[in-house]
Amino acid sequence: MKLDGCFALITGASAGLGREFVRQLAGRARGLVLVARRGDRLNQLRDEVLARDPNLLVHVRVVDLCDQAQREQLTQWLEQEKIDVDLLINNAGLGDYGSFATSDLERDDRIMQVNIVALTSLTRALLPQMIARKRGTILNVSSSAGFLPIPGMALYAASKAYVNCFSEALRAELRATGVTVTALCPGPVHTEFGDVAKRPGREPERGPGFVYVSIERVVRAALDGVEADRPVVIPGAMMKLGMFLVRLTPMSILRLAWRLSGNR
Repeated sequence: MKLDGCFALITGASAGLGREFVRQLAGRARGLVLVARRGDRLNQLRDEVLARDPNLLVHVRVVDLCDQAQREQLTQWLEQEKIDVDLLINNAGLGDYGSFATSDLERDDRIMQVNIVALTSLTRALLPQMIARKRGTILNVSSSAGFLPIPGMALYAASKAYVNCFSEALRAELRATGVTVTALCPGPVHTEFGDVAKRPGREPERGPGFVYVSIERVVRAALDGVEADRPVVIPGAMMKLGMFLVRLTPMSILRLAWRLSGNR
């Protein structure tokens, strides 16, 4: 789908990849709906993009995606305002570093609500309109972590495996409807994710520097992937190669690697 003139809704728009999606779409979209919990940041971002393009339609919606009632209020507001979303970017996501057995139950629930339930319910709410118009794209921001189980990030990796599987199945269902689905599966990116996912008293997990891809490149690759109708986008040559090898590696070899590393 060509993005010029689209109306996009971006979750998790107040920081990181979500904020960059807003910035890169601002010169192309007809309108934007910015969704996140932090209204002050959303308002600052709205003012920033309107300063560049005063004709852009920008709506700010403060929503906690963990709350079903707030999710429903968002979709009801879209219907009331008669906003036809062409591009849904399910970007909001949460993570956690550490053993699942010692995880915080409230954080576990928030991860599942945001990464799985909110993504699924928002897609379900907007999809029928896209099919009726025979135009639309759903961009699900997943992770390369979704390609394999990761000890120490068990719930996060599993939630992103769901996003990958859901995106592929939905893409197949929507063939010939005019609606496309793309999963963005980046590796490490310098955002607030690590600081939020870390546990008290621990430093954020950091990967080797050569696997990191800039926020700008990740978002550019994602939007290019949407326009090219790619099913999966993995930004960065090293991550593409790494994920290709991981997907070919038998689980028995991965289990052996975890054993040798102390993850039994």
